[in-house]
Amino acid sequence: MTIAVVTGAGSGIGRAVALGLAETGARVVAADLDLAAAEVTAAEASGSVTAHPVDVADPDAVEALRDAVCGGVGAPDVLVNAAGWDITAPFLDTDADFARKVVDINYLGPVHLCRAFLPPMIEAGGGGRVVNIASDAGRVGSSGESVYAGAKGGVIALSKSLAREMARYRIRVNCVCPGPTDTPLFRSLPDDLQAALIKAIPFRRPARPEEVAAAVLFFASDAASFITGQVLSVSGGLTMAG
Repeated sequence: MTIAVVTGAGSGIGRAVALGLAETGARVVAADLDLAAAEVTAAEASGSVTAHPVDVADPDAVEALRDAVCGGVGAPDVLVNAAGWDITAPFLDTDADFARKVVDINYLGPVHLCRAFLPPMIEAGGGGRVVNIASDAGRVGSSGESVYAGAKGGVIALSKSLAREMARYRIRVNCVCPGPTDTPLFRSLPDDLQAALIKAIPFRRPARPEEVAAAVLFFASDAASFITGQVLSVSGGLTMAG
């Protein structure tokens, strides 16, 4: 049975990914800072999902998650870094503490998770799949999200670099870049900003979390067995970066 670890699984894209992987028959570890939310995800699942707490910005918490997973169900075959956080604001209105939090969660979070879980995946010897959730903000920029865009751009570069290093172990590393998606983070934006983003999308609506999850499930599947180091936008045509 495939074992999958999904961070940010308490809501939005992470929850959709966890539920989607469970439907494929995977044994899913739904990890989130909000344990109660992760437990709701586990309760909604049609398959085997267990909830675990984790603060992706805390290396010790990430290592505790690794020890719990590897000691309980074994080394994962799939790691999905979906945890993220941001507040939309002009760059000059933000401070160093805000920037540090954005980078700690959105960039260093995936770094900590990969550093913790890649060694046991390598030791298991069966290959594996890592899917990092970045953002199209990291490909083309986004007004009011400069630090977030920079962090997500780092996730894209991290994914490509790790793909090169992990290929010898048959571990594929790919990156999904959502555009505006109907998540709690999107709904926290001012109404006029939501409307402006929707108007800019050729499909005239945000993505559903399940539509982003579909791209993650593809990268996590055998259908993507010869694909690594790639970046896939799921944005309804808002961005068409090559």
